[in-house]
Amino acid sequence: MKWITREKVKVDRVACPWLIKKFVDPQAEFIFVPANQVEAKARELSATPFDIDGCELGHHGEEVSFNSILKKYNLTDPALVLLGEIVRAADSHPSKPHPAGEGLRWIAHGFNALGFSDHEILNSEFIVYDALYAECKRCITEHNTVRNLKLATTP
Repeated sequence: MKWITREKVKVDRVACPWLIKKFVDPQAEFIFVPANQVEAKARELSATPFDIDGCELGHHGEEVSFNSILKKYNLTDPALVLLGEIVRAADSHPSKPHPAGEGLRWIAHGFNALGFSDHEILNSEFIVYDALYAECKRCITEHNTVRNLKLATTP
C-alpha cells in the first residue's frame, strides 16, 4: 500500500512510517511531497494520507498522527501507547508531556539538520524507534512486575 505525507520529515512523520511498517503494513511504500500537493497526489496515486491537516490519520486535539494510527488499527500494546505519549510530547505541546519527548524532538531535528533525504532519515532513524519501543516494553514490564508484587504482598 502507498502512504503519503509532507516532505521534510521530523518526529511524527518518522514515527508513523515506523509504526505502519512494523505493525500495520510491512510492505508500505512512503511518498513525501510538498504540503500543498499531498491531497492531489494521494488521489492520483491511491495513497493513504497521514499527518496532514484534516485527514483521518492526522492530529486531533492534543493527539498526533501516531495516536490516530494506533486507534484506527486497534493497536493497544501498552508499550506502543507509551511510545505514542513520547511521540506526542516531542511533536506537539500537550498539557502533560512525557519527559522523554524533548530528547526525541532533539534527535529528530538533528537527523533533519544532517541534510539527509526523507527516505534516508527513515532508514537511519527507525533504529531509534526500535530502541524506544524496546525501552517502553521494558518499562511496562517492570511497572507491571512491581505492581503485581505489591498486590501479592498487600494483606
